[in-house]
Amino acid sequence: MNRHYGEEKRTLTTAQIREADRRCIEDLGIPGPVLMNNAGSAIYGEVRAGAVGIVCGKGNNGGDGFVVARLALLAGQATTVVLLAEPEGLSGDAATFMNVYRRLGGHIVVATDESDASQAVWALGDCHTLVDAMLGTGVSGEVHGPIASAIERWPDVYTVSVDVPSGMNADTGQPCGCCVSADVTVTLQHVKAGFVQPGARDYLGRLEVADIGIPPACADDELWKAVQERL
Repeated sequence: MNRHYGEEKRTLTTAQIREADRRCIEDLGIPGPVLMNNAGSAIYGEVRAGAVGIVCGKGNNGGDGFVVARLALLAGQATTVVLLAEPEGLSGDAATFMNVYRRLGGHIVVATDESDASQAVWALGDCHTLVDAMLGTGVSGEVHGPIASAIERWPDVYTVSVDVPSGMNADTGQPCGCCVSADVTVTLQHVKAGFVQPGARDYLGRLEVADIGIPPACADDELWKAVQERL
């Protein structure tokens, strides 16, 4: 279920979000792939009918993107993934969902240098929806390499960003050199601290908060104390 930003008043820093995720997966035992599949499903809910282009990095945001790609493929939509990393460089849950998409016959364009990334992303200009699944909340330094090239050549197409627009510092709301300007940002479980800062809305577009199944106690230190007593 997605909530509008106005319904979610609390914001969390990147460090708080990282700890909430750790508590959920490591301490409570909710599997990471379940959360990733929930995330991708929520994001797919913002995808329009017609051709879909998904631009993936090698991290968990890319894994969310591959869930979206699988759902689009199974729905009969023309689907292309541009992967800005070697497939062998993906690991964990992201690799799992990449492999599922490939085994279903999904098309992947691998673009690991700046020129290839620029051309591959620009070629998605005929799509009805682009999904930005390149970078997540861990970005702090200036974006460079193929991801920067992809952002700079991003077509003027309706765009859905996964969790945070790629290139945005989630704690400050500022672009790290360059940043995707989304039409919709589907942020996962928690509103990031930087989203309320001046200028962030220029990149976020409409903000939706997706409940991906992380219990509220994971992000609340007081509630978490009670949970720890039962662990």
